[in-house]
This record gives sequence, structure tokens and C-alpha cells, in this order.
Amino acid sequence: MRFDIISIFGEMFNAVSQFGISSRALKQNLWQLYLHNPRDFTSDNYKRIDGRPYGGGAGMVMMPQPLYDTLSYIKSSYQKSQFQSQHKSLTIMLSPDGKTFNHHIAKDWLKNYDNITLICGRYEGIDQRFIDKYVDESISIGDVVLSGGELGAMIIIDSIVRLIPNALGNIESAQQDSFENNLLDYPHYTKPEVWQDMQVPQVLLSGNHAKINAWRKQQAILKTQEKRPDLIQNSQLTNQF
Repeated sequence: MRFDIISIFGEMFNAVSQFGISSRALKQNLWQLYLHNPRDFTSDNYKRIDGRPYGGGAGMVMMPQPLYDTLSYIKSSYQKSQFQSQHKSLTIMLSPDGKTFNHHIAKDWLKNYDNITLICGRYEGIDQRFIDKYVDESISIGDVVLSGGELGAMIIIDSIVRLIPNALGNIESAQQDSFENNLLDYPHYTKPEVWQDMQVPQVLLSGNHAKINAWRKQQAILKTQEKRPDLIQNSQLTNQF
């Protein structure tokens, strides 16, 4: 999987390239990260990428030409990459008006695309003409307004990278994640066996893996019913614990 990032603050992506699971997977060449600053694709001495909005109003708007030139460079670089004969690309803009990102979208993108370009807007937004012609889909990470798309883009990258085979030390970690089968994850416990007068559930100490698996499934269902009942409607539940 290759991620191309269009951002004026590429340094922020050190968070996914230099730390944690995503960093380890990057060093193993399980995914690739390319950062592109639209200021590098401007023609004026000030490297200007924004202008005042037509019709008036507060703030500035990102101009379409630097973004187009950046995206054109990215697409031309595909032809020089390992994806030359097979690449399936997707161009995504991070925006509050987009579809809400979730675990199932992450799995779908990993399965169906080789290259994902994430456009991180700033200021008041991006010229709508560029969006209409060159953006495949707008994606939101929730009903919240951020200063730019970078944090949302990193969330997308991290959620997809951890699904790549061999990115996690144990494949079962991904299979047991929250939102698999539309259920939240079950509760976890570790040492000590008793902490502040609270005991680890006895079933987890029994050594009976069938009972442990049944307990975990039941706890996942109960937790989902309590905290995210909307997920239960789409989950594949049985009465067999």
C-alpha cells in the first residue's frame, strides 16, 4: 500500500513514520509514504497557495492550480513505481462534509486499492472546482472541525496499516479488534491477579479455552449493547456462548 500526502505540514506525519506499529511496518516496506507540499508546485516567488474567497468572507481558500500540479506529479510517479501495470488509486480529501470514516472502509480500501492520495486542506477550505473534478471522495473522521486534514489523514493511515498482513506481531490482534463483526472488543486483564481489591474474572484463569472464548464473545456483545447499540443491528450474533 502506498500513501501520498498533499500537505503544507508534512513534518506532522513523523507521528506515523517514526513511531509505533506503522513505523515498524514502514521499515519492513509493508507500505510506503510520500509527502508532497503544494508550495513546491507554485510558480511565484512567495510560493502562494491560497487566495481570498470570491464573494467575500473570512479566511483564505486553497487555490486549485498548485493542488492540481501536485496531484499530477503524484499520478505521473505511479508510472515509475512498482504499481505501473496494476495500480488502483483513490484520491481522498479530508473534510467535515465527507462520509464518516470507519473500520469497514479501512478494510475495503486495503483490499481494493494500491495507492491512496490524502489531501489535507487548510484555511477555510479548497476551491470547489478542484474538488469537483479531481477528488474521488470526501472523508470525515467525525463531527468535529480541525485546523487541517493532517490528523485525520494519520488516523486513516494508522487504521489501514495495522490491517496489512505482518504489520502486527500477532494476526489475531487485528481479528479481535473493536468493530470486527460490528462488535466492540471484550475487556482485557493482565497481572496482578488482584488489584485494589478487584479480581480478574475467574473464567480467564480456568485454562478452559472454550469457556474463555464464549465469555469473551458474550462480554463483547454486552459491551456493544451498552455503549454502541447501533452496531448490534448489523452484527452476526448467535445465542451460543
